[in-house]
Amino acid sequence: MKKLMISMLLLAATTLQAQKNDPVIMTVAGVDVPRSEFEYSYNKNNTDGVIDKKTVEEYVDLFVNYKLKVQAALDAHIDTTKAFLTEFAQYRDQQVRPTFVTDDEMLVEAQRVYDNTKASIGPDGLVNASHILILIPQKATEAVQQEAKRRIDSVYNALLAGADFAELAKKVSQDPGSGARGGALGLFSRNQMVKEFEDAAFALQPGELSKPVQSPFGWHVIKVTERKQLEPFEHHKENILKFLEQRNARNSITERKLNDMIKADSTLTKEKILERRADSLSATDMDLRYLIKEYHDGLLLYEVSNQNVWEKAANDTEAQATYFKKNKKKYKWDEPRFKGMAYHVKDQADVKAVADCVKKLKFDDWNEALRTTFNNDSVIRIRVEKGLFKKGDNKLVDREVFKVQDAKVDSVKGYPIDATYGKVISKPEEYTDVKGLVIADLQEEMERLWVADLRKKYSFTVNKEVLKTVNNHE
Repeated sequence: MKKLMISMLLLAATTLQAQKNDPVIMTVAGVDVPRSEFEYSYNKNNTDGVIDKKTVEEYVDLFVNYKLKVQAALDAHIDTTKAFLTEFAQYRDQQVRPTFVTDDEMLVEAQRVYDNTKASIGPDGLVNASHILILIPQKATEAVQQEAKRRIDSVYNALLAGADFAELAKKVSQDPGSGARGGALGLFSRNQMVKEFEDAAFALQPGELSKPVQSPFGWHVIKVTERKQLEPFEHHKENILKFLEQRNARNSITERKLNDMIKADSTLTKEKILERRADSLSATDMDLRYLIKEYHDGLLLYEVSNQNVWEKAANDTEAQATYFKKNKKKYKWDEPRFKGMAYHVKDQADVKAVADCVKKLKFDDWNEALRTTFNNDSVIRIRVEKGLFKKGDNKLVDREVFKVQDAKVDSVKGYPIDATYGKVISKPEEYTDVKGLVIADLQEEMERLWVADLRKKYSFTVNKEVLKTVNNHE
C-alpha cells in the first residue's frame, strides 16, 4: 500500500511538472491542446518564406477550425476505415523504420561491404589499363583473321616507334566505349575481364606495353598505367555509407530485425512492433510526435473536407446552378466570348447539317450529337473544337466571329471547308460558362457554413494568458 501511494505521488508530481512546462493553450471539443503542439503548427506554417504570414492571434482561428474538422472526422469514424489505417501506417512506418538501425550498425554494414570487396579483388589488387582492340567477328574467315593480325601488329609496331597510345586508340580501336576515351578502361580486378586479357594485363607493370594478345573478341594491345591494392576502409567509408543509404540498406536491416523479433516472440506482428516503436519514440521526441500527429490529422482533414466540401461541391451540379443563379452578378468578363464551335468538313452540305444538328440542343449535348451523327462509323465527316472562346483562342473564330483581319487559319488536311456555329455573349449565361469559378466559390461558401456549424456543435476555449507565451518562454 505504501509503495502504491508513493508511485501515485510520483506520477502526480510528474504530471504537474509537465503541465507547468507545457501548459494547455486551448481546449477543443473537450480535448486539451498543449502549447507545444500549437507552437509546432504555427512555426511550421509561418516561416519567413510564407507569403501570407499570420500573427499568433490571427493563427488561433485557423488552428481552432482545423481541430474542429479533425474532431468531426473522428466522430464520423474515418480513422477506423481500412483506407485510412493503411495509409497512415505506411507514413508512420516511413518515419519509424529507419530508427531501428543505428549509425554504428550502418558502419558495421559498410565494413562488411568493404571486406567482401577486398576479398573479391584478391591479392593481385587492381590494374588501371588501356587497350586498343581489333575485332575478329565470330566465324571469321582465315583471310579476315590474318588481316586482323596484320593490323594489330602494325598498331604494336607504331607504339614501339613512339606513337601516342591514346591518340592511336581514338583512331583505330574498334572498342567503341574505350576507344573514344583513348582506350582507357579504368581500374579493374581479377575476374572482371576475359581470362586471356586479364592474364596479360596483370603480368604488366605500370608503363609497360603488352605484345598483341588474342581473346574471344579479337586482338588487343594493352598498356598498364597503374597497379595498386585497395585503399584502407577509412578512405572509402563515406562513399560506401552513401551507397548503402541510396540502396535503402537501413530498410533491409530493419526488415531482418523485425523478422528476428517475430521469431523470438510469436505473439508479435510487424504492425505491433512498429506501433510500439512509434509510441516509444514519440514519448521523448516532440518533433516526431507532432510530425506523425500532423499526418494522422491531415489525412482525416482531407477526407472529411472532401466529404463535406470539396468533392461535394464539385459533383453537385444542382448546387452549382443554384449558386450561380443567386450570384450571377459577380461573374463578369472583360471582353465577350464566342460560345460555340469551330469546325471543318469535307462537304459544303455538311455546314448546314452541323448547324441543324445542334441548334435545338443544350450546349453540353452538342458533342454527343455531333459524334453520333457525323463520326459514328469509319468515315470521319467533321473535325470540331467546341468551347468558350475569347479573341486569340482560336484562329478560325478570330477570323469568322471577331473579324480579325490578319487571322491566318491553318488548313486541316482532308477537310477543306471551315465554319463556325454559336453566338457571342458578353457575360456568362449559365453556370457551365464559368464552372471552375463557380465550383471554387461554392466550395468556399460551403466551407464557411460548415465551419460555422462546427463552431456551434463543439465547444472550445482559448487560454489567452498561455497564448501570450507562445515562442516566448524558457
